[in-house]
Amino acid sequence: MAERFTYKDGRAGKGGEYHQEETGDQHTLTTQQGCPVADDQNSLRAGARGPTLMEDHVMREKIFHFDHERIPERVVHARGYGAHGYFENYECLSDITSADLFQRPGEQTPVFTRFSTVAGNKGSFDLARDVRGFATKFYTKEGNWDLVANNIPVFFIQDAMKFPDLVHAAKQEPDRAFPQAQTAHDNFWDFSTLMPESMHMLMWIMSDRAIPRSFRFMEGFGVHSFRLVNAQGEMKFVKFHWKPKQGLQSVVWNEALKINGADPDYHRRDLWHAIQSGDYPEWELGLQVFDEEFAEKFDFDVLDATKIIPEEEVPVRKVGKLVLNRMVDNFFAETEQVAFCTQNIVPGIDHSDDPLLQGRNFSYLDTQLKRLGGPNFTQIPINAPKCPMHHFQQDGHMAMQNPIGRSNYEPNSWGDGGGPRENPEKGFNTYPSHVEGDKQRVRSETFSDHYSQARQFYKSQTQIEQRHIANAFVFELSKCERLDIRERMVSHLLNIDDDLANEVAKGLGLAEMPEAAEAAMPTRQDLKESPKLSILLNGPDSFKGRKVGLLLTNGADSGIIDGMKQAIEDEGAEMKVVTPTIGGIKDSVGRHIPADEKLDGGPSVLFDAVVVVPSDDEIDMLAKDATARDFVNDAFSHCKFIGYVSQANKLFASAGLDQMLDKGCIPVDDPASAKTFIEACRKLRYWEREPAVDQF
Repeated sequence: MAERFTYKDGRAGKGGEYHQEETGDQHTLTTQQGCPVADDQNSLRAGARGPTLMEDHVMREKIFHFDHERIPERVVHARGYGAHGYFENYECLSDITSADLFQRPGEQTPVFTRFSTVAGNKGSFDLARDVRGFATKFYTKEGNWDLVANNIPVFFIQDAMKFPDLVHAAKQEPDRAFPQAQTAHDNFWDFSTLMPESMHMLMWIMSDRAIPRSFRFMEGFGVHSFRLVNAQGEMKFVKFHWKPKQGLQSVVWNEALKINGADPDYHRRDLWHAIQSGDYPEWELGLQVFDEEFAEKFDFDVLDATKIIPEEEVPVRKVGKLVLNRMVDNFFAETEQVAFCTQNIVPGIDHSDDPLLQGRNFSYLDTQLKRLGGPNFTQIPINAPKCPMHHFQQDGHMAMQNPIGRSNYEPNSWGDGGGPRENPEKGFNTYPSHVEGDKQRVRSETFSDHYSQARQFYKSQTQIEQRHIANAFVFELSKCERLDIRERMVSHLLNIDDDLANEVAKGLGLAEMPEAAEAAMPTRQDLKESPKLSILLNGPDSFKGRKVGLLLTNGADSGIIDGMKQAIEDEGAEMKVVTPTIGGIKDSVGRHIPADEKLDGGPSVLFDAVVVVPSDDEIDMLAKDATARDFVNDAFSHCKFIGYVSQANKLFASAGLDQMLDKGCIPVDDPASAKTFIEACRKLRYWEREPAVDQF
């Protein structure tokens, strides 16, 4: 039957966007040209056993599209996951910026956010030790603003000239194409140890910041200093922060390795499940605003991307919240084709002279041209502004919109039919900062202190976090084949902290300590500790948004199950049932309890806390099972809170834990104790256990 086509904008023959009104069979397969397909099983041949004919347009189109359905993946940030949502402004910020989205309290601006790892390819795993991208596209009334952030506020390098070298060094070694999604190899550490400016970033990467528990529980940072400009043309510098409303949380390294084996899509699945279940992730947007006078007096150069401004010196002003509340309809069309560019700013926001930012502004646009096939990637719906768009740009690969009418140039004398004109009052005006100087390739002397903030970061961590940093250095450097690279890194650590350097040297088994690396500037010892830099000092005050794994067997106490379920729901957390078979179990009153995971597919690494509720009849079977022993052993060694009924003691004994149970192992033999257990879980980990389980 015939199809009726109407244009959404009411025009005919002008190239407007149209939709199809189905009046016939909606299930008939067609070609991309709309031709109904009679046979999708067999190509057109000359005889039953003859050659395929070139005239088979159905087969040719199908194969053609398949051959081209993979676009080049991103060189970095290839493995990503995104969601839609909105940004809600808290207050009018007209005193510091004319940016439209910050003018009206309560107004919501549509956004799309993509999280990513940096070094791994698209098919790599989620829990790599790596930086996480946190890029947000704001569809404002005055155009798209892309805040292309990371979960770490500093970067490896100071100048974009070194970015290709950094990425080449971090990626798979070119002669062998491994390792994938990790920096534990000679090339990366050879490069890094020859670039002292990377030392601050290395401290962050070796910390637990690089192995977040979830996208939902990590911070985001714009990294660079940007400018805010108000309607009067007054300028202040700004650093952008995303603060998760559910607090910070990371995993431990051994746990990350096992999660990657159990569920390489762990972060993706977590975000998908949270949004689909209505537990929408939220972050608050914070601004560190400071003027040129502060920038001149600050101990470090605010244009140096390897430096932070401690929040204790310039507090973060929270000005709005980001809520992610809708997953994409199609991963490729949206998450894969979204194009973020640091150059995408709006009136009221401007760039600074940070040399790394300046290079990114060039690189991102060039990259999108390569990935998405031409200059019209802005017409892809996920990239298109939601505000009116008028210009004279035309043609090019896959153009979906072109100027209408006679004029495709400006200036022209065609009056009202001549198309759009510039608007000096509303249009973007670059802040007129004064610039002069000789043309030269040189690094400012104000960028020369490479160790002081690295030391400040380390000293701001708790002892637990400091231990994790040392262990991470030992693990990564142990994968380097060359002794001189390991020694070179320790020589840099001597400029950061002697105890850290000695701990790493001991872990590497170095025969003798190297000399400290030559430093362009001596390490400052007077920088105050910044508690805001610690994850453990900025954890949540509830267990909301976390997961508890209940290991159950047939005959498990129904009262314990119900009490635990209620306590978990009251906390805003989630309960997942793990049983020996995917069919679930029957509890002590004969009620069927469906399983979320089979025991060997639902290890304890997937949960934030676990509860073990076997029955008298089946505890012996459970105690003999290696997977069950791994379940409790891993939970214990990863310092998780463990709830248990008395029957579970046989499993603990079988796992060698019966003499090691501590205050993080909490009896739950009656329903009322479930609340006590969940209250304890608000600490997320029982860190007091770690010295007993982490000996290396």
